[in-house]
Amino acid sequence: MRKKNFKAESKRLLDLMINSIYTNKDIFLREIISNASDAVDKLHYISLTDESVREKSQELGIFITVDKEARTLTVSDNGIGMNEKELEENLGTIAKSGSLAFKKELAEGDKTAAADIIGQFGVGFYSAFMVASKVTVVTRKYDSDKALKWTSEGCDGYTVEECEKPTVGTDIIMEIKEDTEDDKFSQYLETYNLTSLIRQYSDYIRYPIKMEIEKTQNVSPEGEEPKYEKVREVETLNSMVPIWQRPKSEVSDEECAEYYKSKFMDFNDPQLTIRVNADGLVSYKAMLFIPSKVPYGYFTKEFEKGLQLYSSGVLIMDRCEQLLPDHFRFVKGVVDTDDLSLNISRELLQNDRQLKVIASNIEKKIKSELTKMMNNEPEKYADFWRNFGIQIKYGVVSDYGFHKDVVLDLVVFPSSESDKLTTLKDYVARMKADQKYIYYASGDSVEKIASLPQTELCRDKGYEMLYLTDDVDEFVISGIGKFQDKEFKAVDAEDSGLLTDDEKKAADEVKEANKELCDFVKTAVGDGIVSCVVSDKLKSKPVFLSTTGPVTLEMEKYFAMMPGDEQKPIAEKVLELNPNHPAFEALKNAFENDKEKAEKIAKVLHNSARLIAGLPVSDAVEYCDIICEFLK
Repeated sequence: MRKKNFKAESKRLLDLMINSIYTNKDIFLREIISNASDAVDKLHYISLTDESVREKSQELGIFITVDKEARTLTVSDNGIGMNEKELEENLGTIAKSGSLAFKKELAEGDKTAAADIIGQFGVGFYSAFMVASKVTVVTRKYDSDKALKWTSEGCDGYTVEECEKPTVGTDIIMEIKEDTEDDKFSQYLETYNLTSLIRQYSDYIRYPIKMEIEKTQNVSPEGEEPKYEKVREVETLNSMVPIWQRPKSEVSDEECAEYYKSKFMDFNDPQLTIRVNADGLVSYKAMLFIPSKVPYGYFTKEFEKGLQLYSSGVLIMDRCEQLLPDHFRFVKGVVDTDDLSLNISRELLQNDRQLKVIASNIEKKIKSELTKMMNNEPEKYADFWRNFGIQIKYGVVSDYGFHKDVVLDLVVFPSSESDKLTTLKDYVARMKADQKYIYYASGDSVEKIASLPQTELCRDKGYEMLYLTDDVDEFVISGIGKFQDKEFKAVDAEDSGLLTDDEKKAADEVKEANKELCDFVKTAVGDGIVSCVVSDKLKSKPVFLSTTGPVTLEMEKYFAMMPGDEQKPIAEKVLELNPNHPAFEALKNAFENDKEKAEKIAKVLHNSARLIAGLPVSDAVEYCDIICEFLK
């Protein structure tokens, strides 16, 4: 019996696969079981049209055998098997895909054939050498009495000889390596560990995966004193039919919730379950969940988004990031498709065109379900928004607004006209006939914004305001730009459009008349403001801070919270005074009669405006001293 060498390129690929490509050694079992499933698939397909094969076929399945003394792990199937030529092609040349060739033959013979095969036998098979010092393949094809044995210890080559095998199918016998300081290979001889790996990676293989399990059992007859002995029983380790593959009519909401909680380790039911069964250019099934609570660590950099990706019952990726856009990163779930081409490790996708189609469809489906919730269950949507609204808003501004059109319809804000959240579409529908802009005001909370001095004029005019309470909101408004050709306008903007032409003219006259006083206040306050003006927006309050330029007060607060010692953007602040308030009269009288007192009043008004805006006073000690002096 002569040892044969792998082809040079195959030898290099084998060495690369064993030492580099597969970083997780556990995956070898998934690969071997997947190949066994492929072989059973092939025989099952042939039996559909060949009665003689169907009559001879046993119950199709996969069997795992462990021999600790011999340090062997065997994965057996009763599938199609291989003849000598196929054994050479599939195992003598790495990357020769038996399944792909089989599929091609079917396609050439029957254009309507739909063989459900994903494997690439001869590729993932070699992952066995990560844990095995020697691999023996014993195989017999379904239409032959001749059995063959293929043996290899890795890169040095392989042998092929005839042998005895009473049944059709293939046995993969792996002699597990001895333990080293870095790797405990003996774990792959422990039934509990093998059971765990099968349930993690191969739970939804459609054929039963069986193994003999040792148990402690009461062997005494009923009524007698218990007597416990160790017995061995064959158990099926995989569930075979995943919950998302079952028809919706056969799966209750409670079952979906229980699956979610056990699979994704959450104590709470999901807020929303989304089922997808798509057939078309790309076929796939999906079960998606929106959590009812923000997951632990969600807003940390350690949080990993992604959906579990399966193909024909095989777990391909535990977190496939490509399936979820960042604005929906809170979604959890699984996607199962047979339409993926896989590369040698099955961890990286060779052709991502199908994956992009699936991802695009999933994004549309999530948006559709959230829109339905927003329209039909506003209270439920409000709960969702409290948890993940900030993520939707980031979708408006991320990637230079590339996703804006996708998420814009989902964005909602508190409003001065309603105790419920409102969409931009609903706001525009309620706008008064003479209203030019979508007005908004920013602050820490709805209650604080409602009491801000600069909101009085807008409210007095009967115009609705959006309340921006999140740090990112003003960036979101800037990112939106316009909505239905309506511009956004801050209520304290210089060109807010809240005054009629006559009101504007009268206000300009008052400003001009008090220009000297305002210049004095600017000098008294110093660098804390860029200017002081008589306001045309205030009604009952004495003062507030507005801004000029691109950076607003809320943006300044946002940048101030960012880590780092570099210079943060500062808003250019304008101190606006109410000419009809007693405090202004006091300032004006002091300006005319006591400049020192006028300077102190100016500083008090400035610091009061800072406090109203949620900013610290410029000099707390000085501010306290002036207040106490006025109280004498």
